[in-house]
Amino acid sequence: MIFNRRNFLAGAAVCGAIPAFAQTEAAQDQLAKEAQQFAPQMVTIGAGYEPYTIHVDPTSFNLFWVLPENQAIMYRVGVARANLYEDGIYTIKRKQEWPTWTPTPDMIAREPEVYAKYADGMPGGIDNPLGARALYLYEGNRDTYLRIHGTPDPLTIGREVSNGCVRLINDHVKDLYDRVPTGTKVFLYPRNMA
Repeated sequence: MIFNRRNFLAGAAVCGAIPAFAQTEAAQDQLAKEAQQFAPQMVTIGAGYEPYTIHVDPTSFNLFWVLPENQAIMYRVGVARANLYEDGIYTIKRKQEWPTWTPTPDMIAREPEVYAKYADGMPGGIDNPLGARALYLYEGNRDTYLRIHGTPDPLTIGREVSNGCVRLINDHVKDLYDRVPTGTKVFLYPRNMA
C-alpha cells in the first residue's frame, strides 16, 4: 500500500496560504511550464482503498484521487509547514471557483506583518493564495478552515509551505475540482509513515 493506515489519526486543521507576490499572467504561464515535472500521473495503488476518495501523503507530497481497480490519479502537492499540519478524516462539503481568501485570526496573530493587511479578505483572482479552485474540508458540519486549493506559485509544490492546507498547481486543482463531488471523503495521513 501507499499508506500505512494503522498510523492514521483523526484531527482538525486550521489553514491558510502564504500570499504570493503579484505576478503577471505571462509569469504564471512560465512558472507553470517550469513545474511540468509535477504533472498528474495514473498510478497503481494497493488494494483496500475506496474508489472516489482522496488520500494525501504529506511525506511524499502526493495526493491520490482513488479510482476503481486499484488505480489512482496522483497529483504533486505542497502541504502545511510541520507545526501547522493536522492529519485527519474530512469531508468536502463545499467547492468554489476563484475563491476569496481571508487569513484566520491565528495566522494574523502569528505573522501580523504578513497577514493583517488581508484581515478583511482578498477577492478571488490570479494573485489570490487559494488559486483557481478550493475544496472546503469539514468535520461533520464544522468547517475546519482546511482546504485543498490551487496556488499562484507552482514552485511551492513538493514543499512544506502553507498554514495548514494542501495546494496544487492551478491547472491541476481545476482538473481535480472537476472530478471530485461534494461529499467526498479526504484522508490526510500523518507525516513520515512507516
